[in-house]
Amino acid sequence: MHADKPMFRQYLELKGQVPDALLMLRMGDFYELFFEDAKVAAAALDLTLTARMKDSPEPVPMAGVPHHAARSYITSLVDQGHKVAIAEQVEDPRLAKGLVRRAITRIVTPGVGLDPEDLAPREACWLAGLCSHQHRWGLALMDASTGDLRVSDLGGLEEALEELARAEVREVLVPETLEGLDGGLPDVRISRVDPGWFEPEQGRKDLAERLGVADLGAFGCDGLGPALGAAAALVAYAEQATHTELKHLRGLRTHQLTGFMELDRATRRNLEILRPLQGQGRKGTLLGLMDRTTTSGGARLLREWLTWPLLDLQVIRARLDAVQDLVEGRHERADVRARLAGVADIERIAGKLAQGTAGPRDLVALRRSVEALPAAFAAARGLRALQRLVPEDLCPDVAAQIAHWLVDDPPLQISEGGLIRDGVDPELDELNQLVRGGRGTLAQLEAREREATSIGSLKVRYNRVFGYFIEVTRANLHKVPEHYLRKQTLSACERYITPELKELEERVLGADERRKALEHERYVELRERLAPAVPRLQAIALAVSELDVYASLAELAVDGRYVRPQVDDTGDLELVAARHPVVERQDLGESFVPNDLAMRPRDRRLIILTGPNMSGKSTAMRQVACIALMAQVGSFVPADSARIGLCDRIFTRVGASDDLASGRSTFMVEMSETANILHHATERSLVLLDEIGRGTSTYDGLAIAWAVAEDLHDRIRARTLFATHYHELLELAETRPGVANLSVAVSEWGERILFLRRLKEGGASRSYGIQCGRLAGLPAPVVERAKKLLVRLEKHASDHPTPQLALFGSRRTTAAVAPPDRLREELAAIDPDTLAPRDALALLYRLKDVAADES
Repeated sequence: MHADKPMFRQYLELKGQVPDALLMLRMGDFYELFFEDAKVAAAALDLTLTARMKDSPEPVPMAGVPHHAARSYITSLVDQGHKVAIAEQVEDPRLAKGLVRRAITRIVTPGVGLDPEDLAPREACWLAGLCSHQHRWGLALMDASTGDLRVSDLGGLEEALEELARAEVREVLVPETLEGLDGGLPDVRISRVDPGWFEPEQGRKDLAERLGVADLGAFGCDGLGPALGAAAALVAYAEQATHTELKHLRGLRTHQLTGFMELDRATRRNLEILRPLQGQGRKGTLLGLMDRTTTSGGARLLREWLTWPLLDLQVIRARLDAVQDLVEGRHERADVRARLAGVADIERIAGKLAQGTAGPRDLVALRRSVEALPAAFAAARGLRALQRLVPEDLCPDVAAQIAHWLVDDPPLQISEGGLIRDGVDPELDELNQLVRGGRGTLAQLEAREREATSIGSLKVRYNRVFGYFIEVTRANLHKVPEHYLRKQTLSACERYITPELKELEERVLGADERRKALEHERYVELRERLAPAVPRLQAIALAVSELDVYASLAELAVDGRYVRPQVDDTGDLELVAARHPVVERQDLGESFVPNDLAMRPRDRRLIILTGPNMSGKSTAMRQVACIALMAQVGSFVPADSARIGLCDRIFTRVGASDDLASGRSTFMVEMSETANILHHATERSLVLLDEIGRGTSTYDGLAIAWAVAEDLHDRIRARTLFATHYHELLELAETRPGVANLSVAVSEWGERILFLRRLKEGGASRSYGIQCGRLAGLPAPVVERAKKLLVRLEKHASDHPTPQLALFGSRRTTAAVAPPDRLREELAAIDPDTLAPRDALALLYRLKDVAADES
């Protein structure tokens, strides 16, 4: 039925081209969506859902947005993971015979963004391609807004999913036949295409042809297979979506994971590198602390460095040299930062220039940025480690051409006119004279007609529909001369035309239209002349971003009293007066207490850390990981001195969390993350473990924690900080040469405790759980009752040692410390930090019943 209507037939034909996208059809001043697309868009954008053919048996759902505000609506849909197809009118409605022709001119997806106004300026917009071929996996990443394209060969799907999560990709392109992604990439759009898009050899040929080389060896891609197929698929997909050729692709970068420190999802989450554990934004994150960049490109580069810390000592030291030069060069640092503060996003403007979409304001911003660069790089030129950054070509010709042709403050749109300077084009100057002279004549005509008619309110006006006209209010209609010709009647006035005004209108409007058309032509010519400079501009943009990051890290180092770390391959880790970079900046009502820490493969590779809850164990552990990560990024670190043996991976198992969506309990998540560590850690890894085994019964938990600690020490030999309340683990230091005991110092007076936040040699004798409960706000009766129960339980445990079943199998073992009874087991299974006061009181009553049953 709907196909009988020409408009719906056109809509359905276009929809058939993009079945997986929401189709927005331009109809006059609105973009309209129909059928199921309308329902989806109305729900996502909170629009009113209306209908076409309301009186028919099958009304068509419809929703629309104004075309002038469409950008924000499209951005919202894409941010929610939708793909949006834009169908524009491709012929003048005034000239159309019948239905206006429409065609899809652009497809907007979460991973394909060319216009910086649609993108987060300080984040890359990664589109990923993933495929496998003959048991090999390939990954490609592309930011279409900058032309950045990279490829990696991977060991398997698990590694691929980790890397996609680490890059925070917005969309993944995969073959239709690829399985196993369900649930692995939440909040990421999965787009499926024909597997033929990913054929490796064809991809190799297509990329070589596009990059103008005989083969891809110059890009380090020899031996790569599936990754090249994935890269070619990304390029084809992005070009199909944008209906343009990606002329600004700046080559192909190999991005092999062996060159970077590995950080799994749990580690990135627990260390709050890019995202906070609670809430949104960057506040409380390592990135939020470290980012002092002044340019968008610099911010994106720093984010990239934090995402992929280095393993190459030479490059790490080169970065540290550059930061040190700017730390010591106070005046140079201030000059660089001041000069870069006004630099626009050259990298993304270059991308728009290559695509032919750069507007007048983009080019003026580019001109001003390029003009600021000689002074910025002059400051860097005098610093030894930064000299390599200074480009030989700063594109002065680009700035000169833009300055020659464009006014300093151009309009937003090319079609508005008024963007070409006077005196650069004689033909355009002549038209401008006609337009300005005609407008002056109009003003003279208005004054003359007011005087001749004695109508003081008479106005000469203009609109696009009626052109120029004379407007007279109703109160003055009796004064209107006979030679005025009525053009339009309104409720408050009448509009007229005269032969003289008509002649003037034709002269002015004709000149104005010719002027705008000629300005548009000259602007497009300018843009085309500048397009070949895109590779030069991209090289400048990379240098600017790197210089900005070094200046940012230097500013952070000076402001935070950071020290240059010594990074080597010894495996040692020695920190003096180390601080947590984020926590020390927070207003917690007390001064941050620095700590020393030494870890060495030969005699201190596993540290058992004990002490009360809330005393700072987790902070002390996290600060070690943050400092190691910062050092391998190339940053100075918060300490009085630091020596970091390269870490190939950092693993953290800190804090309690569950995965309800997958049906996994807190304990199961803990065990899964611990298993991942034991399977992948090496002797060069840094491992942080907090309260392993606390989610199950006392003996099961103690047995698991003990076995995990032994495996890390004996087999893996990784540098490990192992925080625990199982004081039995302190005995490992007596039997294992590489184990050392540390604890958090506590000061006691009476029944109260003071957390000193200082690490000291030796283990803690107590956990101070009840005192921590008091500090957390447990009611006084509950605290007093808990103290009495603790005395009773400890006495019972010492008087009645009993054997415990082995963790696996039926063999019975006797613990090194007398095992507790049922009541003690119940208590040990409780995590006081997770209990609300009401729950704690209920538990105590239950424990009382247990005690009564056993007495």
